[in-house]
Amino acid sequence: MLHLRVTTPAETTDRVVELLDECPGVASIAVLRGASVRPEGDLVLAELARESAEGMIHALRELGVDQTGTIALESVETSVSAAAERAEDEAPGEGADAVIWEQVVRRADEDSVLSNTFVWFLSLAAVLAAIAIVLDSAILVVGAMVVGPEFGPLAGIAVGLVHRRFSIVRQALVTLVVGFIIAITVTTVLGLLASWAGWIDASVLTTDRPLTGFIWHPDRWSFVVAFIAGIAGILSLTSAKSGALVGVFISVTTVPAAGNLGLALALGDGAEVGGAAAQLGINLAAIVLAGTLTLIALKASSGRLPRLSAGRTPVA
Repeated sequence: MLHLRVTTPAETTDRVVELLDECPGVASIAVLRGASVRPEGDLVLAELARESAEGMIHALRELGVDQTGTIALESVETSVSAAAERAEDEAPGEGADAVIWEQVVRRADEDSVLSNTFVWFLSLAAVLAAIAIVLDSAILVVGAMVVGPEFGPLAGIAVGLVHRRFSIVRQALVTLVVGFIIAITVTTVLGLLASWAGWIDASVLTTDRPLTGFIWHPDRWSFVVAFIAGIAGILSLTSAKSGALVGVFISVTTVPAAGNLGLALALGDGAEVGGAAAQLGINLAAIVLAGTLTLIALKASSGRLPRLSAGRTPVA
């Protein structure tokens, strides 16, 4: 269930309440007349099934509530109510499959912002990946993947392209380019320091690495793995149910390549620089392509679901 909070001018309150009352997925409605100070008007509260949220937001926007008031949604972890159970049963579809597109767009926008936190996490992930290569450690590769935050802007590019929100695309591209440049630079500098200190030398890259050697060897499977990772990432972004390990799956195709690239630059291995760079580029492109196609498929399927309208009674 979701909790819906709407502030609306008094003249449209009755229509908002009517929309909610008509929706089979709504479990409860409460109206507080004159409760909103800014914007001035009434406060309408409701609990509704996730399956009904997209249609309700669409209907409220048709009424202009997003311009004259506010619309807010938040998850309800537990709702002990027979009315809530009926609403979930009567709402079309399954809650786990329902996509709230406004939520997806806003989350993609937020996750695409270039921040100090993003740069720190990506840099730490790349350094961990480089250490994993030095030690040929699969455990450290997983650790680097856990830390990597890069899926946010990758999803932002896909969401921005599908929804034609090109400001998000530009923002996400800047975040990715700047973030990876800094992360690779940090890894390279630390690699140089380790080399000067005698901790590592060029043999680190030329020796047999059965657990991490795949990182700088792009092949057809590199694209396949990254493509599957992109699909999984977008499904986790749009679904109400997603596992924490999805982010780890995404990073398996990006962060290790960035760490390998920085280490190869530090040790002057041109062949490995080229291989790691190719791996990183292929994987980033495959994730964005998979994410874009997945979003298009989701939009096409959600477009066939019943929708509320501000001007007519919804079809059950």
